[in-house]
Amino acid sequence: MRHRVKRHRIGRYGSHRKATLRNLAKEIIEHGSIITTTPKAKAVQIFFEKLMTKAIKAKKADDKVKSVALRREIFKQIGDRRMVNKLVDEIAPKYLERPGGYTAIYKVGPRRGDGAEMSLIKLVED
Repeated sequence: MRHRVKRHRIGRYGSHRKATLRNLAKEIIEHGSIITTTPKAKAVQIFFEKLMTKAIKAKKADDKVKSVALRREIFKQIGDRRMVNKLVDEIAPKYLERPGGYTAIYKVGPRRGDGAEMSLIKLVED
């Protein structure tokens, strides 16, 4: 039974799952949208929403120390300083007034090779 288990496992062991989510989140930050399988899109959506919330708090923070601490928390998850700066300085200001739901998933159809269900995950435009 899977009682109280909230993570999407996406068929990978822990460190591989973490690396996959990190790479997918970096691609969303860099390109604004990606096409991936539906289970991966649902997993990265949860991961990315938490990062985005931290980025918005870092942008809104009056205290420099709190802003730096939040940037470090984001860096701990992503591992790329350039992406952290882009997320906080360029992407987060667009969503300052939005309470959540920064990404949307659109189903694209089956993948040609193996028939896996594919989805487009992109940042929501206001």
